[in-house]
Amino acid sequence: MINQPMDVASYSSSPPFPSPRVASASRSSSFPMLLPTSLSATSKVHHCSRVQIEAGSLSRSSPATKYTLACSEKQFGLQGRSKSKCALTMGAVLTSNANEVAPNSLVGEGKIGVLLLNLGGPETLDDVQPFLFNLFADPDIIRLPRLFRFLQKPLAQFISIARAPKSKEGYASIGGGSPLRQITDAQAEELRKALCSKNVPANVYVGMRYWHPFTEEAIAQIKIDGITKLVVLPLYPQFSISTSGSSLRLLESIFRDDEYLVNMQHTVIPSWYQREGYVTAMANLIEKELLKFGRSEEVMIFFSAHGVPLAYVEEAGDPYKAEMEECVDLIMEELEKRNIKNPYTLAYQSRVGPVEWLKPYTDDTIIELGQKGVKSILAVPISFVSEHIETLEEIDVEYKELALKSGIQEWGRVPALGCEPTFISDLADAVIESLPYVGAMAVSNLEARQSLVPLGSVEELLAAYDSQRMELPPPVTVWEWGWTKSAETWNGRAAMLAVFVLLVLEVTTGEGFLHQWGVLPLFR
Repeated sequence: MINQPMDVASYSSSPPFPSPRVASASRSSSFPMLLPTSLSATSKVHHCSRVQIEAGSLSRSSPATKYTLACSEKQFGLQGRSKSKCALTMGAVLTSNANEVAPNSLVGEGKIGVLLLNLGGPETLDDVQPFLFNLFADPDIIRLPRLFRFLQKPLAQFISIARAPKSKEGYASIGGGSPLRQITDAQAEELRKALCSKNVPANVYVGMRYWHPFTEEAIAQIKIDGITKLVVLPLYPQFSISTSGSSLRLLESIFRDDEYLVNMQHTVIPSWYQREGYVTAMANLIEKELLKFGRSEEVMIFFSAHGVPLAYVEEAGDPYKAEMEECVDLIMEELEKRNIKNPYTLAYQSRVGPVEWLKPYTDDTIIELGQKGVKSILAVPISFVSEHIETLEEIDVEYKELALKSGIQEWGRVPALGCEPTFISDLADAVIESLPYVGAMAVSNLEARQSLVPLGSVEELLAAYDSQRMELPPPVTVWEWGWTKSAETWNGRAAMLAVFVLLVLEVTTGEGFLHQWGVLPLFR
């Protein structure tokens, strides 16, 4: 996809709440929750000293993020299948209205907390295998057919042990572990400072999905600190079932079973790729890196995003692809305003397994560009806001080597946003703009509770996805035989069948090399 504009049919819709990408609820229930007996000793909480601010009332009409949502009812129908895009009207960057909102009308007497959600990463080489197990045990990462869902954890154990040696090599090459936690902690601290500077005192927490500090640990600390108003902010610019969706699904299950949490007012910001501050920060980084090339106007701007299985988009209605394409368009529009009109393309990296993922693939695209005579590439890790294995090793090492072998002569890479001031300030504005919606839809009836997952398009997406979850096919229909469209699909079917047969034999007989290796000790 080189310089291909998005085909977006936009029209005005009436979401069930003023800001369709910000959801709020206050719940009441009496179900106990089992919390971890102790928090991680290294878990960090980013506090802000309490500032006395005059209480004010919350208003559903308070200034907040406003934009036109272009979304078809068919897109989120009961079948949960969509090939259309649900996105902002093209060219409409979401501008911040935080300065228009009086802080004293937002804080009131409540104690505000912000929960940053992220993937997590192994901090040492010994953490790699258990981290991979947590990743692949997530049904939002690997969706098995209904008959084989009881094999989710054994399969995750098998894959994690098989992949651990190669993954350890990657982490060893970047210093022996992922820097993701340290960077996220730094982002949390800078966000706390930014909120304080805007007269909104808040504690900022970090909750990781697959490694410490786990989301459960962060929630336990939130309860200890007595937070009464919580803003949930996934650190994924674009929404996907497998990233933000997985974290929110886990968070929703935690909320559902805890009396304190269901009564705590909260709101969710599911995606923020269209915010002016984010777009500006990305454009600033790209413009700076382009200046390092000899002939900057000829450099191909190569947006590389984390991929997701194609079935998530085509079968489950995941808006990730549409949001990613629009995000790229918004950044390029900002660059064009600065008279930067470089060619650009978008591709997807980090696919796992034999199933079909979003295309074009990053590695294939690099080879193709080399064959077409492109000599200079500037890689932009568009779906990442922190440096980690996929930027430091996959892009900086693997893809750079591939590019040089393919005839590319100059290779550059835009750093992840990290603690870039414009970006952090905009996140603070996003939090402030969401505060009028904290508790604005408070309900006391258990049956009337709003879902933790966001209102508007994302809620409809997950509602459709969940309602058909038991019926959705896996990314590749394992038991459908015959000629296929590609060898990739055929090989995937054979590989999945072999794995399933192996695991079934191991589980039913209690014997085999997996038991001998200690992979399945629970089934002895």
